[in-house]
Amino acid sequence: MALMPPSLSPVADLSRSSPLSLHFSSISGGNSAPSASPEQFSSLVWGSKLPSSSPFRSQFSVAGRGSDIPHRAGTSVQAAQHWSFHKESRERRGAEAMGSRAGVLETEELEEVSMERQPMLSKAPYVPPSWATHLHAIPSHFYSLAQLPTPIHRWKLPRLPNGTEIFLKLSGNKIRKLEFLLADAKAQGADCVITIGGIQSNHCRATAIAARYLNMDCYLILRTNRTLVNEDPGLMGNLLVERLVGAHVELVSKEEYIQLGSIVLGDLMLEKLRAKGRNPYLIPVGGSNSLGTWGYVEAVREIEQQLVQGKVEGISAFDDIVMACGSGGTTAGLALGSHLSTIRAKVHAYAVCDDPEYFYDYVQGLLDGLNAGVNSRDIVQVVNAKGLGYALSTTEELKLVQEVSELTGVILDPVYSGKALNGMLKDMTENPAVWEGRKVLFIHTGGLLGMYDKVNQLGPLISNWERLRIPESFLKNGDGCGKMF
Repeated sequence: MALMPPSLSPVADLSRSSPLSLHFSSISGGNSAPSASPEQFSSLVWGSKLPSSSPFRSQFSVAGRGSDIPHRAGTSVQAAQHWSFHKESRERRGAEAMGSRAGVLETEELEEVSMERQPMLSKAPYVPPSWATHLHAIPSHFYSLAQLPTPIHRWKLPRLPNGTEIFLKLSGNKIRKLEFLLADAKAQGADCVITIGGIQSNHCRATAIAARYLNMDCYLILRTNRTLVNEDPGLMGNLLVERLVGAHVELVSKEEYIQLGSIVLGDLMLEKLRAKGRNPYLIPVGGSNSLGTWGYVEAVREIEQQLVQGKVEGISAFDDIVMACGSGGTTAGLALGSHLSTIRAKVHAYAVCDDPEYFYDYVQGLLDGLNAGVNSRDIVQVVNAKGLGYALSTTEELKLVQEVSELTGVILDPVYSGKALNGMLKDMTENPAVWEGRKVLFIHTGGLLGMYDKVNQLGPLISNWERLRIPESFLKNGDGCGKMF
């Protein structure tokens, strides 16, 4: 069975004037947040730092790291008791070691860690996993944009080390982060969002669709070759979807991007839109800031639940988690979640750009933004898998993508998951003893539309077609009964 990477439902017509747009606006409540019960002790949704005017800044600085109960203004006794319960539950599980990394939770506690999914496009209060309640700052709300949970199933890859088992989870990568980031944008009254990426960025495509779902315009700063930067970028792959939903595409050359960086370019677009009277919200590359990291902290809770509920065939724990690393947010969330939760799997991040040292430092910044109190090098192994460079594919990498598709029905994108799998299999070939008998969860981060950018390279690898030869006698005896529907 082929796995289709996009996690968003089909694109709806959500132009500002459409009846559907008005309907979605009414069910999402606009910018007003639904009231939360005291037990949910919701905080404001912040990014990596508190607003300078926030009355909560001093309370958080007083609480500091390791504080048992958050010193938030207005925190109720019930909320404090709920926080304390989470902390005691986490410490109890750590002390008991739970018999396995899967954490055989009692039914009552499983209910406590589950996150209730709301109807599509609705806004809901967020309550973190019990093992993450000490992190800072906890998002207050999220928008239900993804179709979760995504399944986990065995992936029967050939030529694995003895006893090694691979399992696959389609993650819905970018949209998990956007559930929190767009809730923050709405809370700040934004009428449009800005984000940045490569010319075939999956994150930019997901942002454009999700923003339109929530009745916000989207501005995309896309990196391309200097020979093409002054030309219409066309409608290939992700660009087709982005432009169909009305995203505004702003092109920059790779040289300009390298010289200025994403922060300067984002600020430039912010100023441009503010000068036009807009209220824009800037989403970083890949949605990878401390707030976006919550999307994959939450994904770990989902994996934990699937193990506990017996939703993964034949096993109750994973030894390793493997994923592609492109902007760092997915890696940070999975590594931190695995470290804090009952999963405790070793996390391997295969870097498809930059280098391991860059990602150790970047992930550390995201962890520090959450006051996680851990060293990135202690919770994740980053491996160089960029090959020729970001979004550049070798024949070997593309051949692997083609062979895996043909053997298993699972289509990998060549920019992220394809390179990660190539790197993992190389490791397994070179160091089989390290991987023997391991139960490995491979996180498929999506990106199917990026395949269209590689059609010229893939063409020579795919030749299974021919003209159907029809005997002349068949054609003479045909009665013209064929219908074209």
